[in-house]
Amino acid sequence: MAIINELQLKKEALLETARLMTAAARTAPKGRGVDNIQMFVISGEDIASLAQKLKEMGDELDNSLFLRDAQNLLQSELLFLIGTRYQSLGLKDCGLCGFNNCAEKNKHPMMPCVFNTTDIGIAIGSAVSVAMEQRVDNRIMYTVGYAALRSGLFAEDIKLAYGIPLSISSKNPFFDRK
Repeated sequence: MAIINELQLKKEALLETARLMTAAARTAPKGRGVDNIQMFVISGEDIASLAQKLKEMGDELDNSLFLRDAQNLLQSELLFLIGTRYQSLGLKDCGLCGFNNCAEKNKHPMMPCVFNTTDIGIAIGSAVSVAMEQRVDNRIMYTVGYAALRSGLFAEDIKLAYGIPLSISSKNPFFDRK
């Protein structure tokens, strides 16, 4: 009988959780069935590099949340990243974004379609519910997604992103944050 140590089991559990999170987010309902979402995971030195970017942004923006989240990110073993494009759905009479229709919204490409932000929210909810079901500690962080965007980790057309660090440890590192 082979002995598989806890460290190896944790790595496998985290990767399997990320796979299941990807499936849950991908199959989450999308407006008109249009999928504008990109997802991937990073680990190890890539997490350390992104944490460094968060620290730099915290200093640049004079925002302590970025500094706190950089420290928090370093406590995770795997990072699930998810982002969305800003692409209208071609509706004639929606107006939920504040413009009369999608044609008007399309004249403002940096303004998200309300369905883009709704879809990523539903996808994130589906993903973190999987992590919860697997008993893997996690937290949705806009700061991490923003740093990933500024680091060029996402495709160029992805404009809004979130990071979800994952951890298996005796105490949830994402709970009592200072």
